[in-house]
Amino acid sequence: MRRVLSIIFFCFVFALTASAQTKSLTELQQRFVDLRFGMFIHFNMPTYNNADWPDPEASPALFNPKKLDCNQWAKAAKSANMSYGCLTTKHHSGFCIWNTKTTDYSVMNSPYKKDVVKQFTDAFRAKGLKVMLYYSILDTHHKLRPNSITPKHFEMVKAQLTELLTKYGKIEALIIDGWDAPWSRISYDDINFEDVYHQVKSLQPECVIMDLNGAKYPAEGLFYTDIKTYEMGAGQRISKETNRMPALACLPINSAWFWKTDFPTTPVKDAAKLVSEDIIPLNKVDCNFILNVAPNRDGLIDDNALTALKQIGGLWKNDGPAPKLAPTGAPIISTNLAKNKPANSSWSDDMNIMDFANDDDFISSWTSNSAVEKPWYEVDFGKNTDFNAVVISEEKPNITNYRIEYLQNGVWKPIPTAENGSRVKVNRFDRVYGDKVRVWIDKADHQVSIAELGVYNERR
Repeated sequence: MRRVLSIIFFCFVFALTASAQTKSLTELQQRFVDLRFGMFIHFNMPTYNNADWPDPEASPALFNPKKLDCNQWAKAAKSANMSYGCLTTKHHSGFCIWNTKTTDYSVMNSPYKKDVVKQFTDAFRAKGLKVMLYYSILDTHHKLRPNSITPKHFEMVKAQLTELLTKYGKIEALIIDGWDAPWSRISYDDINFEDVYHQVKSLQPECVIMDLNGAKYPAEGLFYTDIKTYEMGAGQRISKETNRMPALACLPINSAWFWKTDFPTTPVKDAAKLVSEDIIPLNKVDCNFILNVAPNRDGLIDDNALTALKQIGGLWKNDGPAPKLAPTGAPIISTNLAKNKPANSSWSDDMNIMDFANDDDFISSWTSNSAVEKPWYEVDFGKNTDFNAVVISEEKPNITNYRIEYLQNGVWKPIPTAENGSRVKVNRFDRVYGDKVRVWIDKADHQVSIAELGVYNERR
C-alpha cells in the first residue's frame, strides 16, 4: 500500500510539473503585457547613501528601515490600479535584502535583521498583486565586475537565483540588470546567459525573464530576453507608433531610482502626464509600463508619491487583455560563435568593410558596393564548429531573398531558408558543423548591408 501511495504521489508531482510547463512563450508574453502597469521598488543600500551607486564597502549597519511597511507599498500600488510590484533584491553594490546563505553582506547582518523580500512578496500577494523580482549581475562588493570574474562568482549568481526562485512562491517575472551593458561591461559569456536562462526556467517554468538590454539590440528581434526592455530614464525609447513586440518600459516617479534626501520636498512627475503620455500610449503598442516609487530610509513611500499614485488611479484603470500578440519565436540566448571571428565578403562600400558585421555592434554595418550584383558575406570559425541557428540583422529591412551555406570538409552545403523581409531574420535548423558560414544575397530593395551576422549552437 505504501508503495502504491508513493507511486501516486510521484505521478501527482509529475502532473503538476507538466502542467506548469504547458504555457507557451507567447502565452507568457501575453500574460505579462496584459498586466499593463506596475510598481518598481528601488529599495536597498543606495537608499542610505543618497546615491544610486553607493560605496561597495558601505556597512550593513546603515540599512535600518525602522518603520518598514510593505503593506503600505502594496496599498499604494492598488490605489494606482497597478497589477504587480517588482523589488530590487540586490543592486549593483551587492547588498542582499533577503535571508541568503551566499554572503554576509545582507540584511540579516544589518540592524533590521528581517527578510525584506519575504515581507514584500507576502504583502503584495495579500492585496491580489503579482510579484516580480529585480536582480543585478554586476556586483561591485563581491568584485563581480569586468576582468575579475571567477567560477565562484558564477556559482554565487546561480545560488542566489535559486534562493530567490524557491523561497518566495510564484515569481511572475525576473528583471535582470548589470549585464551586457556598456556601463557594466559584463558579457553574456563572462556569466553565461544560456546557463542562467535554463536554470530560471527549470526552477519556475512560467517566470518571464527580462534583461535590461533594450538599447543594444534591434527592436524587431528578441535577443537575451523574453520581453523587450526600455529604460526610459536612460534615453531608451520604444516606438509608440509601430512597436509590436511584447515590451516593458520603466521610469521613476522621482528624479532618480533610489530615494534621495530632497524627494519629500521635490515635486514628483505629473500624474496626468504619466497616464496620457506613458501608460496609455505604451499599452497600445503591447508595452507594460513600470513606474518606480522609491521608499525612504524608514521604509515608507513619501506623501507626495502616495498622492500622485492615487491621482493616477483616478485617471486610469486596466481595461482588460491587450490584443492578441503575434508569436515572436524563442529568444536568442546562446553565445554568438561568429563574434569577432575573421570575416570576408564581396566588394565593400568604402570604409564599411566586412569586420563591421560581426563586431557585436548593431549600429555599425558591412555595406556591399553598389556595383556588386550578387553580394556575399562569410565568417571563418577556423575549425569545425557545431551550430543550428543563423541570424541576419539589418540596419533597416531591405534583404528579402538570401541563401545560407556552410563549408564542411571543403564542400559548400546549403541550409534551407525562406523569403524573409523582416529586419531580423532568424533561421533555425537541425545541427550541422563546418568551419565557415556564408550568406548570399539574391534580392534586396536597395544597397545591401548587414549590421550583424550571428551564428549559434542552441541547446534544444
